Amino acid sequence: MSRLAAGVVLVTAQEPPLDPDDPHAPGVEDVGMTATAFLSVSLDPPLVMVSLREGARMDDLLAEQPLWAVSVLAESQRHIAGRFAMKGRISDRLLFEDIPYRRGEVTGAPLVGGALATLECRTEQRVAAGDHTLVIGRVLTARVPSAEGGPLLYFRGRYRQLG
Repeated sequence: MSRLAAGVVLVTAQEPPLDPDDPHAPGVEDVGMTATAFLSVSLDPPLVMVSLREGARMDDLLAEQPLWAVSVLAESQRHIAGRFAMKGRISDRLLFEDIPYRRGEVTGAPLVGGALATLECRTEQRVAAGDHTLVIGRVLTARVPSAEGGPLLYFRGRYRQLG
């Protein structure tokens, strides 16, 4: 499957505070994950699907939080993809610190500035598939904030760009 080129997206959502008893803790925590297994499922109704490793933080979160967002990354956003693909990171809050983003109007999840497209979704269905969970989401909003540049791709274990 490493020979199949895939687009790269950042999947984001909000989770409740890690310590609800801490009055200084933020009201919600932003969570992000790089994904290459993302695709359009249906135009009517508008549905998309992302494949999440079973037991991963995002898989656990989306089992409880039905609202999430996707930013389709541009070729110039390789650093964002690499940052959110790191294993064993301590805090996503630090990863979002210097990335331009806006909050989704429906989900409240971060939508990356300069992304080729952004989507806000609500989970319609979760399907167990081997060691992954296929999360099918209804698209609630779709925007094309940037028409500049090409897509970031993943091919043969590396990030690539067209041409």
